[in-house]
Amino acid sequence: MAFRSRREKLRAILAGVACVHPGSVYDAISIRIAEDLGFPLGMFGGSVASLAVLGDPDVTLITLTELAEQMRRMSRAATLPVLVDADHGYGNALNVRRTVQELEMAGAAGLTIEDTLLPAPFGEAKTQLISLEEGVGKMKAALGCRGDASLVIMGRTGAASITSLEDAIRRAKAYEAAGVDALFFTGIKSRAELEAVSAATRLPIVLGGAPEDLNARDYLAGQRVRIALQGHAPIAAATQAVYETLKALREGVSPKNLKGLASSELTARVMREADVKARSTEVLGLKR
Repeated sequence: MAFRSRREKLRAILAGVACVHPGSVYDAISIRIAEDLGFPLGMFGGSVASLAVLGDPDVTLITLTELAEQMRRMSRAATLPVLVDADHGYGNALNVRRTVQELEMAGAAGLTIEDTLLPAPFGEAKTQLISLEEGVGKMKAALGCRGDASLVIMGRTGAASITSLEDAIRRAKAYEAAGVDALFFTGIKSRAELEAVSAATRLPIVLGGAPEDLNARDYLAGQRVRIALQGHAPIAAATQAVYETLKALREGVSPKNLKGLASSELTARVMREADVKARSTEVLGLKR
């Protein structure tokens, strides 16, 4: 399949001995920059998708169609493998099947399915989890419908910060037994907690939202952590830059006096201008 090499790169990361930090990506520009800078992997988070596509907070308003289309745009723009946060699979186990199929066709290298109860039920302010049995059913549904066996399916749980560490381990072991390729944990707050989940499981670990003292790559690698997220600073930086630029223009600053703008060289590189000109010469008969 066309996207198999990207998926094999992600599998190689999971099979390795090092811990990598992915670049947070959300559109064609960000994925090209991450690829040019040498990131081995892109992470397309659910909160980032909601902000980039809808301008809304992460409250499960984005649809599967919108998520998959944004992934498709990124797949066209770059060859960097991308791990997609597929939230709860946009419904029950049957919806999970559809989610996997759509993201596979959109070019995702891998995706995560979590056991959070989404969207939030009426009258419940605290985050809740689905039952272990339903979580296992979702993992089996995801694994059973992928057309490309190299597509990475990760079981994700936030139980460590919602119910208990013991529950997180119980769920992780059940998802491991169901056949997922890796385990994604959020809510791990200390080295002791990470060491506990590492000792209780066998699969590669992906860590999201960890505190500062869990950022040492050598230590993480020793606990079988193969991917450690560093948040989503790029979209925050982009938002601030757009705000400052528009604010300056609104206050009367001349465009030529604006600060922090991308150079023409960087812009040309991001838009792959040289490649486009070469193709235009070849197929349109345009002179250089």
